[in-house]
Amino acid sequence: MTLTAGERPATEQSPAPRSSRLFPWVVFTLTFGLLLSDYMSRQVLSAVFPFLKTEWALTDTQLGSLTSIVALTVGILAVPLSLLGDRFGRARAVVLMAVVWSLATVGSAMAANYGQLFIARFLIGVGEAAYGSVGLAVVLAVFAAHRRASLTGAFMAGGSFGSVLGVALGGVFAAHFGWRWAFAAMGIFGLILAVLYWVVVRESKLEKYRISDGVGEGPRLGAGRKRAGLATLFSTPAVVLAYIGGGLQLFIAGSLFAWLPSYLNRAHGMVPARAAGVAALLILVMGAGMVICGMITDRVSRKRPISKWTTAIFFSTLSLVFLGTGFAIAPSKAQLLLLAFGCFFAAGTTGPTGAMVARLTHESIRATAFGTLTFFNNLLGLAAGPIVTGILADRLGLETAMKYVPLVAVGAIIALLIGRSVYPSSLKRLEVAEASNNL
Repeated sequence: MTLTAGERPATEQSPAPRSSRLFPWVVFTLTFGLLLSDYMSRQVLSAVFPFLKTEWALTDTQLGSLTSIVALTVGILAVPLSLLGDRFGRARAVVLMAVVWSLATVGSAMAANYGQLFIARFLIGVGEAAYGSVGLAVVLAVFAAHRRASLTGAFMAGGSFGSVLGVALGGVFAAHFGWRWAFAAMGIFGLILAVLYWVVVRESKLEKYRISDGVGEGPRLGAGRKRAGLATLFSTPAVVLAYIGGGLQLFIAGSLFAWLPSYLNRAHGMVPARAAGVAALLILVMGAGMVICGMITDRVSRKRPISKWTTAIFFSTLSLVFLGTGFAIAPSKAQLLLLAFGCFFAAGTTGPTGAMVARLTHESIRATAFGTLTFFNNLLGLAAGPIVTGILADRLGLETAMKYVPLVAVGAIIALLIGRSVYPSSLKRLEVAEASNNL
């Protein structure tokens, strides 16, 4: 059967009976919980920026590097560690990664200087490197294909919600018990969840509840569980442009994660605890936007899969308009309202781009495919955003630096527009590859 970009296969319209069972939702809940822990450990640092800046006399570039080293390490190691997860067991990989980043977070509480904290943050990045990709592959394997954008958006929104908890709780712990306890609390929480995951989620049970891709939901390169070649990760222009567009858009989200508390502290004159609380609310709005944008995408693309690209372009454009206007005006309540609207759409492309990558890659290497997406998300976005903004802040001031951050959406929009134009031909290329591999 030949499918066009506007057609939806019948197998995608009705989920398999197993998808209604409880276990897939248990998997989602626990995997989502660990993603919360992942970002709590990563973003608690933003809440203690003012304390570290005062105690260790750090520059904004140094503070930005402590955030960026995590995302950079994640970006570099995401693909190889995701590949290991695909090969040797995704559930086992999830538990191991959670233990590593949690212990490293506890180690951050013991750092005596910038150098030691930098090493601890690097180890957090090692632990977190493949979690987003492997965890998402675990979730999508036990749910039907028609829920992909919603599940991807909801799952990845855990990054925003975890950042909210990390910033908000970190600010409270730092204010009442000292900044070291902010790190320690996050690490202990992660260790508890890792043990629970190890007890409940097993490889054999995941295999029992696995739902195969339907026709047209990824290139079927061979029968049964035959593993696709790694070259399929870059086999079409559309999937490459999805990687690039999604990564560039997350430059904005990464900058907001790292610098909103400090921006509110400096531009609005808020004390660190209040700045952390308001920033947490804005990041919570970002997480809600990821979920809702994913749901909207699934709705509008139900009969026209190419609409995933259209919604991603729309969300990116709205983030550019609202954030660009917000950071351009003077600090005020009106500015905070504009920033809230901008934050809602800042990471709204996450669900659509995740669904695009799932559509254009094979399930047998899907964790590796999401690892590749994670590489671009971090290299172009979550790693680049904090450090580039920090460098600009040292030279121009943080208020001026934040005015430039939304402009990166222009690059994301261009990549997504081109990706949309080549999507139909990319689908045809996948069909040809499928046919040749099934001969």
